[in-house]
Amino acid sequence: MSKSTSIISKALDRKQLTFGELMWLYENENLSKLCLIAHSVRLQLHPNKNVGWMIDRNINITNVCTSGCKFCTFHCSKASTKAYITSLAEYEKKIEELFLAGGNQILLQGGMHPDLTIEYYEQLFRDLKNRFPSLKLHALGPPEIFYLAEKSGISLNEVLKRLIDAGLDSLPGAGAEILDNDIRKNLSPHKCSADDWAKGMIEAHKLNLPTSATMVFGHIETMEHRISHLIKIREIQNKKPEGSFGFLSFILWSMQTKNTILSKKIPNINTTTQTEYLKMVALSRIALINISNIQSSLLTIGINTAQLSLYAGANDLGSIMLEENVLSAVGLGFRVDAKQMKKIISDAGFNPTLRNQKFEILNP
Repeated sequence: MSKSTSIISKALDRKQLTFGELMWLYENENLSKLCLIAHSVRLQLHPNKNVGWMIDRNINITNVCTSGCKFCTFHCSKASTKAYITSLAEYEKKIEELFLAGGNQILLQGGMHPDLTIEYYEQLFRDLKNRFPSLKLHALGPPEIFYLAEKSGISLNEVLKRLIDAGLDSLPGAGAEILDNDIRKNLSPHKCSADDWAKGMIEAHKLNLPTSATMVFGHIETMEHRISHLIKIREIQNKKPEGSFGFLSFILWSMQTKNTILSKKIPNINTTTQTEYLKMVALSRIALINISNIQSSLLTIGINTAQLSLYAGANDLGSIMLEENVLSAVGLGFRVDAKQMKKIISDAGFNPTLRNQKFEILNP
């Protein structure tokens, strides 16, 4: 049996491929072959033609952040005239609009604001849940959890327990970027390490908190970094307790660097082509056999590539996202409404399936 046949057979049998095997596939198989393998794996995991999508709203708690990410133009310092913290009245207006649009979840994220304590977040979550009992809070992320633990002098586990008790429903995979410490120090000098990001997710899984995992690629990383990232995500998932939600999905984001510090330092850095994005979707589906759902980012890649990704292993297109501020700050982002999202999926030959954060189907 040839090396190619052996590796492909292993992939189709849904076995966990090694670093070397994944590198070999990327370097030696063309896009069409990778997509065929990944789509076959996707059909084994999801035999129906359903493609998930959802309605939510991304509300930023604040734009003040000490992380110093070189790819973000949204954040500012506490002293900036642009600095803000979203008020309860503003939340109420935005959430009422979300409910009118048919959604009930907010992706609640913010920067690492030096003045916002864990008590602030506990009170905020309780206030929102008291005002909107059916609201789902998909909020914060491992970097913010780690930041709160450090500020409060308590464990990651304790931070998560307190936030869950206050109303946290699920934890986004935000801030993963590439799980390599050298790259993180370069891109986000004050954000938590790759190891701490992993520890945050491991603790979340112990508490049976639904989570997602992400990768942001197409910047200063190598292909080796990308595959190492996939394997680290897979290893975290392998550690989740039996019956725990763990990572419900893996989401691929291509780096958007227009007008950022990163683009000024490295001109033409964002060179992720359609082919490259689709190869990474396929490789992710093949590598992450212990994560059920692969989501492609319509918001960053556009309609055509999103549709093609559904034949490269992806089975979800994420949210129509009624509000998004970070990508908008760099003048990017493909936005669609519910009608358009359903048409995009239907036109690609699949069944648009409205879901919630736990991937429970909301329409048959």
